[in-house]
Amino acid sequence: MKNFLPFVILTLVFSSCAHSESEGATTFTIENSSLEELNAKKLEYSQQLNELNLKLEEVNNAIETLRGSEKRILITAFETKTELFEHAVEVQANIKTRQNVLIYPEFAGRLLKLNVKEGQEVKKGSLLAVIDDAGIQDQLEQVTLQMELAKTNFERTQRLWEQKIGSEMMFLEVQTRYKATQKQVDQIRQQLAKTKVYAPFDGIIDEIPARVGSGLLPGATPLLRIVNLNSMFVESNVPENYLTSIVKGSKALVTIPVLNQTQTTHIHQTGNFITPSNRTFRVEAALENPTGLIKPNLNARLSIVDYSNPEAIMVPLRVIRENAQGQSYVFVLTLPEEENGYTTEQRIVTLGKARNEQIEIVEGLNTGELVVDEGVSLLVTDQKVKRILE
Repeated sequence: MKNFLPFVILTLVFSSCAHSESEGATTFTIENSSLEELNAKKLEYSQQLNELNLKLEEVNNAIETLRGSEKRILITAFETKTELFEHAVEVQANIKTRQNVLIYPEFAGRLLKLNVKEGQEVKKGSLLAVIDDAGIQDQLEQVTLQMELAKTNFERTQRLWEQKIGSEMMFLEVQTRYKATQKQVDQIRQQLAKTKVYAPFDGIIDEIPARVGSGLLPGATPLLRIVNLNSMFVESNVPENYLTSIVKGSKALVTIPVLNQTQTTHIHQTGNFITPSNRTFRVEAALENPTGLIKPNLNARLSIVDYSNPEAIMVPLRVIRENAQGQSYVFVLTLPEEENGYTTEQRIVTLGKARNEQIEIVEGLNTGELVVDEGVSLLVTDQKVKRILE
């Protein structure tokens, strides 16, 4: 009905104009008219045109009143929806491996033989180096002969003692002598075993500081370094306020800038001790290293997921406003009209965590609502606006 009335008014105006013009056409022709008649007719038409303009303006005002089409601010808006939101804590980290060992000799002596070269892969238990035993082998053979003699004497005395021949004291002395030589042989064998160095695990010989013929001192002279790059991990210190949100199993992302690599992983260990100096606790996450490019002590960035919401409502930070009471709010479009007309509503919201210029709305918005984006700085509540569709 609102759209029909303006149409009727315009029809009546133009029909009356056409009727008056048709009547004038029967009595007036331009070709046979004088200058005075033409000027008079011009004046008549000008008056009619002015009257039509006035009526047209009245019609336009009536249309605007009926449609409520007063001047409106143009805005854009987006529809809220749920999505997976994960908030992460980013910290500096260091890459390490537990199988990175600088081997020191356990026996003092001259390095007699090296069975490996730098860069060589070795298996656990492989013989790496031999140290001069300084006559311990000869000593072992001598003591072994003494043990064999003590054993024979002990067995003979034992048979006699079982037949009640001989004294108990003699039997005990022979038994003690035999056991003493046994222990002596074991000790010498242990000493002799220290003259040979074996690989403690599978790995690569990274460096060999010692040289064949050089003297070695236990715990002081490094022999060689063996590294295994297959079991790497990243380690970092996290502030104590994340103690309850970062736990074993938390998702993490490791970025290695030097190699331009990223890996998705999980926290497999958290520390049970808070460092007093910086109020942090230690976390570890495993790393895959199939190509061997990742090396111990490389710098890395560790992003750990400390919060996750599979059905979060996210909005850009730019649409958030704050009132005098410190409350956060957004403008929501309500009361839809024709030609994308709406009325604004100021909606108080509760904010959650932010990420990448987006922030979570914990309370105040539902899915499917229209939130004002561009033009939000010009709005007040209950304001008529027009939405521009992008």
